[in-house]
Amino acid sequence: MKFKIWVYFLFVFCFACLAASAQNKAAAAKFMTESSPQLQTLVDRAARETLERFSAKGLKPESLAITLIDLSDANDLKQADYHGEQPIYPASVVKMFYLAAAHAQLEDGKLKDTPELRRGLRDMIVDSSNDATHFLVDVLTEATGGSELSPKELEKWAFKRNAVNRYFTAQGYQNINVNQKTYCEDLYGRERQFWNGGKVRNKLTTNATARLLAEIALGKAVNAKRSLEMMELLKRDQFKEKADADSQDTGFTGIALKQSGIKLWSKAGWTSKSRHDAAYVETPEGLKFVLVTYTESVANEREIIPHIAGIVLKELKTITN
Repeated sequence: MKFKIWVYFLFVFCFACLAASAQNKAAAAKFMTESSPQLQTLVDRAARETLERFSAKGLKPESLAITLIDLSDANDLKQADYHGEQPIYPASVVKMFYLAAAHAQLEDGKLKDTPELRRGLRDMIVDSSNDATHFLVDVLTEATGGSELSPKELEKWAFKRNAVNRYFTAQGYQNINVNQKTYCEDLYGRERQFWNGGKVRNKLTTNATARLLAEIALGKAVNAKRSLEMMELLKRDQFKEKADADSQDTGFTGIALKQSGIKLWSKAGWTSKSRHDAAYVETPEGLKFVLVTYTESVANEREIIPHIAGIVLKELKTITN
């Protein structure tokens, strides 16, 4: 009898694993891109020229990752990357993932749509507020900060905190970790326990980041209505003068997009060691593309990201003409 019960549970477990695998593959199939030799040549050239120009500033090949997706034809997406599958600490770019997860929970009725929630979403994306991000992570996972926990309690808490990871895994995302808040100073209590000496940090790839931004731009993140709401928060004005050198409007990809008529949507991230930007760009000539650039160990070099964007913009115009 015990043997039959064991076999039954083994069957149920295997079936669940197969079902989950099929679900992940189906979710990934919703967003498909095709490798493009032309775009790959472009991205390789941009990486090579950038490394040559900024090597004296400390930029190394392992400190640079780029992903480019051409969205000009929504039915035939082309992609290329440089170190696009390399997991990297994303800084505040991760907030875009919390934005998408929040809209998914709103759509499912798991979250109540309130003015305070909307204020938090706005401040997290528009102003890149870390305090707003703390609020959203608490709301999304119901795993709030506090005193230290016993190992058993921490395990239960960690399961809750991984809610956003489970959502993106179900969507077919791989090789990422999105379960930490963004901190200005330090972690305390159960948050520090969970961080585990830095072993459980947020990690994203430029490929995963580019995919999410492309899905939002195409109206496929959650649904068209919610994607549009996300786009409204990601909209930037690269023409407006800003005193802040790290302004998301004028301090990253926007530096290279001063031509009249170009539109920019983006989410940047920067720390003392990292400088990243995820940008969606539309031009008057009809170009539509996502460009994600991550750099490490050269956070003070403001010209690296726009240098890459400038090359990509110029070469894409040549390819399409």
